[in-house]
Parts: sequence; structure tokens; C-alpha cells
Amino acid sequence: MTQVTQPTKGIQMSEAALKHVLNLRQSQGGQDLCLRVGVRQGGCSGMSYMMDFADPESITEQDEVYDYEGFKVICDRKSLLYLYGLMLDYSDALIGGGFQFTNPNANQTCGCGKSFGT
Repeated sequence: MTQVTQPTKGIQMSEAALKHVLNLRQSQGGQDLCLRVGVRQGGCSGMSYMMDFADPESITEQDEVYDYEGFKVICDRKSLLYLYGLMLDYSDALIGGGFQFTNPNANQTCGCGKSFGT
């Protein structure tokens, strides 16, 4: 029997993260908003994760777009060098809850989990 495998997306999301992002998007009243993920200089370990909602019109040639059942996750190619293979998860735990980033490219991460170094 042949197994069909789907190619791995550059930015991966757990079901919990996708569900939470969709709820946040709905509460902001933007049914067509996408999630932009990226990095910037700063944070405890040198680079910080960024996430924000963006209009689909803001997608450029420099962006990679990943589709999750009609919901788009956008990442610029420069950030993708640091984030390729990232798993975005979400937990509603009282301690340590929120979005969690599992980045295979990070050599070090800070205690808060919101920044990393390569």
C-alpha cells in the first residue's frame, strides 16, 4: 500500500492554535484577515517572534503563504530563514499558557519562550 504524505508547511499550526487564532480573528470582526508571522531583532535571546493580523491585500511577492482550510498564514522570506519548520501551538493553562513556539532553528530560547537565538 502506498502512503500519501502532504509536504510539511514552513509554518505549522496545531489545531489548538488555529482554533484560538480563528476565535481572535472573529472577535476583531475581520473574517478575511490573515495571520502574519515573522521575527525582529530584540528580546532576551536576540530575536523576537512577531504575530499580527493582516489584510490579504498586504501579501507581497516576498511572502510565503500557507493555507489552513481557508485561513492564510503569511511569513516574509527573510523571517522564514529563521522560522522554517516552526510549530505554533496554544495552551489555555493558567501557568505557562498562551502561544508557544517550537522552532527547530533556535539554538537558544529565553525563559518566556517569546524570543530565541540562532
